Amino acid sequence: MLNTATKHQLALQQLTDSALPTGAFAHSLGFETYIERELVSDERSFGLWLDAFISQQLTHSDGLAVRLLYERWDVAELDSLLSASLLPRQVRAASCKMGCRLLEIGAEVFPSAELELYRDLVTTHRAAGHQPLAFAVVARSLGVPLEEALGAYLFAAVTSLTQNAVRAIPLGQNAGQRLLRQAADGVAAAVEQIRHLTPDDFGAVSPGLEISQMRHERQRARMFMS
Repeated sequence: MLNTATKHQLALQQLTDSALPTGAFAHSLGFETYIERELVSDERSFGLWLDAFISQQLTHSDGLAVRLLYERWDVAELDSLLSASLLPRQVRAASCKMGCRLLEIGAEVFPSAELELYRDLVTTHRAAGHQPLAFAVVARSLGVPLEEALGAYLFAAVTSLTQNAVRAIPLGQNAGQRLLRQAADGVAAAVEQIRHLTPDDFGAVSPGLEISQMRHERQRARMFMS
């Protein structure tokens, strides 16, 4: 019989697999704007953008939301906070599209009372259905420890963005793997930082990141939805 740690690992591998059909392949979350402005054009410049994205938006929005849900904050309240803090419309919509899809998949493969509660809030328009909360609801219901869930969620987001950058910049596959190895250190630092954040830190993101995400909506030509 599999031990608990192995069960957690297998569940996280399924939840964070790049083949999980949540639509992550369709989103750049703003880095395409930097490509269009020729500020991101190679492995080094994308790595700098990715570091900033991990330490700011992933840490202070998604990551902190996951931790607070594990600490038993009301999921509807956290959902409202995410909707309010994700100022760029496309990024807010991306979070909800991927979150609702994850809730749908989770209901079939990892059903739980917690998940059904959040799904009901979404289907009755009392919540938007954000991706980090959908992930956290599933992971917590499976008994996955917070630190493992955070690391898996953050690294899955980084992996999706890097795969999209490999296509968009473009970068070679080996460059993508080097970037992921470097980003792993950033993810580990983010997990540690999230442990010490307070609710007042929620949504503390560089205006530059948010402005680039807003500009994407009116970009002349683009590959991604956000």
